[in-house]
Amino acid sequence: MLKRFFSYYKPYKKLFILDFGCATIAAVLELAFPIVVNQVIDKIMPQKNWTLIIVACLSLLFFYMVNTVLQYIVVTFGHKLGVNIETDMRRDLYAHIQKQSFEYYDNQKTGKLISRLTTDLFEISEVAHHGPEDIFITIMTLVGAFVLMMDIHVQLAIATSILVPFITIALVVFNKKMTKVNTEIYDNLGEFNAGIEASVSGVRVVQSFTNEAYERERFESLNQLYRQSKLKFYQVMGVSSSYNYFLIRLISLFALIFGAFYTIRGEITYGQFVGFILLSNVFIRPIEKVNNMIESYPKGIAGFKRFAKEIDTPSKIQGRPDAQELVGVEGHITYENVSFSYSDGTKVLENISLAIKPGETVAFVGPSGAGKTTLCNLLPRFYEVTSGSVKVEDRDIRDYTLESLRGNIGIVQQDVFLFPGTLRENVAYGDLSASEEAIDQAIKLAHLEQVVEEMPEGLNTVVGERGVKLSGGQKQRVAIARMFLKNPPILILDEATSALDTETEQVIQESLLSLAAGRTTLIIAHRLATIQQADRIVVVNTQGIVEEGSHKELLAKDGAYKKLYDAQFRD
Repeated sequence: MLKRFFSYYKPYKKLFILDFGCATIAAVLELAFPIVVNQVIDKIMPQKNWTLIIVACLSLLFFYMVNTVLQYIVVTFGHKLGVNIETDMRRDLYAHIQKQSFEYYDNQKTGKLISRLTTDLFEISEVAHHGPEDIFITIMTLVGAFVLMMDIHVQLAIATSILVPFITIALVVFNKKMTKVNTEIYDNLGEFNAGIEASVSGVRVVQSFTNEAYERERFESLNQLYRQSKLKFYQVMGVSSSYNYFLIRLISLFALIFGAFYTIRGEITYGQFVGFILLSNVFIRPIEKVNNMIESYPKGIAGFKRFAKEIDTPSKIQGRPDAQELVGVEGHITYENVSFSYSDGTKVLENISLAIKPGETVAFVGPSGAGKTTLCNLLPRFYEVTSGSVKVEDRDIRDYTLESLRGNIGIVQQDVFLFPGTLRENVAYGDLSASEEAIDQAIKLAHLEQVVEEMPEGLNTVVGERGVKLSGGQKQRVAIARMFLKNPPILILDEATSALDTETEQVIQESLLSLAAGRTTLIIAHRLATIQQADRIVVVNTQGIVEEGSHKELLAKDGAYKKLYDAQFRD
């Protein structure tokens, strides 16, 4: 774990050396101050030479000025180091999450993922900055101050530092406890964020069912759970802080009592006594940092453990080392003995075999839960087959790079996701390098022109979160315009018109027919009226593919398709 953590320092070696070096020099200068005071009292003051006293004071002033600059460097560039490391970890985590399969997202809550990308990594910045230097400087200062105190008086030094082992034990014990509590806090915060995200995203459903009171009660439950975790943390921290505070003050008290005793006995001078008191303050200063370490380090450690656990979650969609680019696609698709099951063992597809010719339009129909959408989602590798293979151009899709495979496949879904930007940005998402002419042409082909004209700011109109300012039909046209820009040779239409009214559906259907022209097209549909012109209709149920043929052929068979047709068009 440590090796993994410190690997993030590699790109910032110079910054780390600058921060660590300045912090070390500053700590050494702090040790020098009590020695200078000792010399001023015992050697310079008895001479009553003001020139030497002023020179000594000016020297101390110089040391303070140097230390001021060093402190600025440590705080500014040290935190820059921490923020850089936090940023790199967040970048790695985001890239890792992007590679995950649909099944991964099926089992995750959005709020939890957001928590891992934000809150979990906040404290890592502080640990990355302060961790190595605090530990090193604490040890160095303790050893350095103790050696200098020993040089003044051995018994006095031992009497003063005898409580340090008790503080060390407390550090280990409380650090372990607070790391455990912080892990609970992060878990509860993930649930808390997920609950808020769901409640806010579904506010329209909440209000339509007048379930505000229920949601407030559920929110309060999550709120209290998070509160209890935080209180538990601060309770442990309170015991730790009080314990360390008492021991630290005992060290100061021991230094004063025993120092006075040995001074009165004449074993040390007054200058040595004052210098020893100052050294004891330097000695306890890093110990006082222990309280801060116990508060922040467990948070950072817990955050990094969760980060590491997430990074170690392998993606089920893995690219092969020798994968090649998919180019020159005609659209020949083959499913060979394909089976698919979820990780919990739930079977969806079993031994499915199907061949689709280039440019052919194939529609999949059947009851909900039969695996129609899953069958199509296997093609762009949103899910990975459990057994068998899916081929494009007679080659297993796993032999192609994921980016080139998905780049040749376009998907228009029933539930269109729009980003909270402008209409232009959402259309241009199909091809981020598209020219204005290409965007205008895509809008025309998708029958989106009138929608743009009616918008207050045309293409620059902000569509709101998830496109809330657009109707279902308008969002579908944006999705189709995107696809015209992408211009893929293979197209998947996943119930793209099932949620629309008849008039809007006809307009969208015209756009989809125009989009499908010249492409290999896979259509998932419940409304059989929309797929009667398909080259082939495949009927899927829980047993697999039970029928396939044209609309007329399947009606003539008087089988599963005929039953679905009669159920929809019965008077």
